[in-house]
Amino acid sequence: MAKGAKARAAARRQRDKWKSKRWYTIRAPRNPWSFRVIGETIAENSEQLVGRRYEVMQNELDGDFSKMHVKVVFRITETVGNDVLTEFIGHDVLKDHIRRQVRRERGKIDDTVDVVSQDGYYIRFKPLMISRGRIKGSQKAEMRARAKDAILQLGATSTWIQLQKAVLDGTMENKIKEAVSKISPVRTVMIRRSQLIQSGVVVERGPTLDEVYAEEKAAATASSSEVDVLAAAEASAELSETAEGEAESVEDEAAEEEISSVDSEEVDAEDESDDDDADLASMTVSELKDLLRAADKPVSGKKADLITRLQE
Repeated sequence: MAKGAKARAAARRQRDKWKSKRWYTIRAPRNPWSFRVIGETIAENSEQLVGRRYEVMQNELDGDFSKMHVKVVFRITETVGNDVLTEFIGHDVLKDHIRRQVRRERGKIDDTVDVVSQDGYYIRFKPLMISRGRIKGSQKAEMRARAKDAILQLGATSTWIQLQKAVLDGTMENKIKEAVSKISPVRTVMIRRSQLIQSGVVVERGPTLDEVYAEEKAAATASSSEVDVLAAAEASAELSETAEGEAESVEDEAAEEEISSVDSEEVDAEDESDDDDADLASMTVSELKDLLRAADKPVSGKKADLITRLQE
């Protein structure tokens, strides 16, 4: 067998890995996102997914378009059927956004702060401060120390979930800005990176996965019922329009019949009046005078005058 034929035969015998792979739905952590669907991934089996990182922009996660430059990072911890569960392990601010903030006439102060939360999570924060103008080295050192104290104080009095919210909604940045603005006015304060170093006590709060499944099923049922209601409403509207059209046609026919009957009555009345005129014209003068005497009307005048007087 030729070399090319052997290669083709071996390629046919080789298993197609893509056919054995399947799609998995990625869900955000239970607290605070309630197992919200954030994306999909593909793998041959669930064991390959554990430990995999998944990144999503914050505006896609919570709809805040002022955070389009913030990348939220999750890590897959376990699989449940075709769903994979994740944990929040930190965030990153895009480097392009940081470059746009730094200018020659501004001061840049950054630091790395390690924090242990109330529930035992070990987290690393990297704050960045941009001053409005040039500042001295002593001012930078004081601002760096005050920013570190603000982060340590917030971390010691908050749980990991509370720290997540403080980082993503800007609460931590506002506390740092309030602390360092007493040294020098700042233009921008940001937590350019957060990183989960070691997990602590896991708190089971929020709806369970079964409850989320039930809510999603109810929502799908409600949407399908809404579609059915809309279809029924459209069908009833069409039927009512058809009934109205038929009623209008019946009314038009009745109106036409009434008009035709009125016209026929008028024609009959005109015919009767014409017949009466013809009868009066065929009478003699003496007969006409007898009719006038019976009606207590004057009998003088010509025949035409008598006929006119009888017609009045």
